[in-house]
Amino acid sequence: MRSVHLASVLASGSGSSSGGSALGLILPFAIMGVAMYFLLIRPQKRRQREQLALQQAIEVGDEIMTTSGVYGFVTSFEGDIAWIEIDDDVQIRIARQAIQRKVDTSKGETAVPTDKDAPAPSSTPIDDVAADES
Repeated sequence: MRSVHLASVLASGSGSSSGGSALGLILPFAIMGVAMYFLLIRPQKRRQREQLALQQAIEVGDEIMTTSGVYGFVTSFEGDIAWIEIDDDVQIRIARQAIQRKVDTSKGETAVPTDKDAPAPSSTPIDDVAADES
């Protein structure tokens, strides 16, 4: 019986030491929370603000790349919808939020093939597999 009473007294602790141990438990969690804010949350919010500013700065005629990797020229906007010309007389409609970046043609980036680009291969691995099954 004495051991049970002794264990309960040790578990409850004295009044002065329990305040120090509670601070000792809370302090590491507070430090982790502050670290997560500065390492994860704040940089992500900054990237979101930059992406939103980029999407709002896109104008008709700009060459862009979408989040799916499609290159094209912006031909018009209808609210949050952008019309992108991906080839001659071929336009697609995308959400403004799907614009990932503006292609900087002053640096030589372009989605339009140049003369030095190699021609596309005549067959693809998918075509070869379909031909082998026949």
